Amino acid sequence: MLFGLQIAAITSVTLCVIPAGAHFFERANKMALSPADYMSVQQIYAGWAYFGIAVVLALLTTLAHTIAVRRNRIAAVLSFASFVTLTGTQAIFWTWTYPMNVATQNWTKMPAAFEAARRQWEDSHAVAAVLAFAALLLLAASALIHNSKDARRAN
Repeated sequence: MLFGLQIAAITSVTLCVIPAGAHFFERANKMALSPADYMSVQQIYAGWAYFGIAVVLALLTTLAHTIAVRRNRIAAVLSFASFVTLTGTQAIFWTWTYPMNVATQNWTKMPAAFEAARRQWEDSHAVAAVLAFAALLLLAASALIHNSKDARRAN
């Protein structure tokens, strides 16, 4: 059962890293776009809110994983750090990204302070992407440490 939980947690965190990584790696090119082109390109994100399902699953499965490996202190700390890091991505989203989505009506309305709005939106996504990747690494390390301790015990 733990192995299945590990797979579910790693998969759901990976699903969070995918869109975050896309934002991270397209940032430089998007920052070079004219305001009109940027507003046009932003429309590709219609429907990306469904990635919120992966975020909820990642938070739930990572917390469940932390509880499941609690007897292995190192694995539990790493898993909990992954959960906290994922929580950080949400704090960033709701504090800096989402307000720009609201102010621009999901980038269908040009904001008055365009450059500031664009920078806030892009920078918040870049920081969240780094945190999402860190969460994946922490969770993977937790699973590896826990599983290697179990493997040593079995031999």
